Amino acid sequence: MNTGPKASTTVASIAAIPIIFICVAALATEPLGVHWPGFRGSGGSGVAEKFSTPTSWNVEGSENIKWMSLIAGLGHSSPVIWDDRIYITTAISGEKDSPLKVGLYGDVEPVDDESVHEWRVYCLDKNTGEILWKQTAHRGVPKIKRHPKATHANCTPATDGKFLVAFFGSEGLFCYNMDGTPLWKRDLGTLDSGFFYLPEAQWGFASSPVIHQNTVIVQCDVQKNSFIAAFKIEDGESIWKVPRDEVPTWSTPAIHESEGKTQVVVNGYKHIGGYDFETGHELWKLGGGGDIPVPTPVFKDNVAFITNAHGRMSPIYAISLDARGDISPGKNRNAGNNIVWSYDRGGAYMQTPIVYGDYLYSCRDNGVLSCYKTDTGERIYEKRLGRGATGFTASPVAADGKIYFTSEVGDVYVIKAGPEFNVLATNPMGDICMATPAISEGTLFFRTRNHLIAVSEN
Repeated sequence: MNTGPKASTTVASIAAIPIIFICVAALATEPLGVHWPGFRGSGGSGVAEKFSTPTSWNVEGSENIKWMSLIAGLGHSSPVIWDDRIYITTAISGEKDSPLKVGLYGDVEPVDDESVHEWRVYCLDKNTGEILWKQTAHRGVPKIKRHPKATHANCTPATDGKFLVAFFGSEGLFCYNMDGTPLWKRDLGTLDSGFFYLPEAQWGFASSPVIHQNTVIVQCDVQKNSFIAAFKIEDGESIWKVPRDEVPTWSTPAIHESEGKTQVVVNGYKHIGGYDFETGHELWKLGGGGDIPVPTPVFKDNVAFITNAHGRMSPIYAISLDARGDISPGKNRNAGNNIVWSYDRGGAYMQTPIVYGDYLYSCRDNGVLSCYKTDTGERIYEKRLGRGATGFTASPVAADGKIYFTSEVGDVYVIKAGPEFNVLATNPMGDICMATPAISEGTLFFRTRNHLIAVSEN
């Protein structure tokens, strides 16, 4: 463990890339445990309390399965929830069978599918799974190809109970009211988030929108002209747009409020950092780390926990949100005071970590799970989920003293929260599962390749 990070600009070999990316964050109000308004729920925390949640279930035998609904097309976006409605996005290829290759591998060749696609938004009844409405946001040939493990609907939508925002990367940013009426759309240009070291390896877009105080925040780190921007939610009018000197990333921004001050915190390779929510002014930045950043920042009190991987480093940073200026090593002699604790190696590649109680849980794409004390960074344990033969991309969520980790082949590992490693159950979903689940009123909602599945004890 280090008192401060060590920057790295090393580019790893292309063959070391088992890719893809999903991710997002939003803030919501009470009631606790009911709304799940964006990627990883309220505040992007991944935590939903106040209700008991199931430990075990059986999809094939319908044990603790409330309902299953077929969702057309492919999508790694997570479901979002407001009151009794669930919203989800998908992209439907014009080809009969759309390939989806999961696992730990290094193939970077994009999928060659130039058929006309439909990008759709669905609204379902949370209690029955019935589709209440659907809208086609866009129809056409994708402007950017996707990775074989990705889809053209990777970005999780966001809602504040009045508006629903869906982001389809190069196909645009779309806003609806809660009954599905289109309100506005923005064309943000061609957003190519392929590997910067091999631009022809197009992988698609994955950063999700965030809604906070009637404002939509998007992070668009791409091959050329990266930026972060804010828009008015009622009409899509631009509030601010700030350029970023950054390679493609797939992380969703996160919002942090403290003592009346609000900042947008982002992951990155050249530019991890914080921006003033009102103006977009850069507050602090940190360069270096893994060169394919995917996980979203998470918080406890006034500390941001940020991890990324690939290349020479796979760091975990615990950063004070009082930091100001460039806190990269060598840039500021007081920079080390802003790094509460850090590790150069062991950080997550795909999954966003989770803070639950006094512990940070970080799971790598090969299923190796580490538990740390949030205040000191002491590693409590490091254990493996599964046998190491399957990948993990969906981020963990937590409720009722349990943490849920989902493998790409659909095995859900239920871990007892706390300093001891204790697997309470392993539940197969029976299908590929790349999307982070949602939780509402004690029900877990899993998006598999073909279905949205509600898991509940009631």
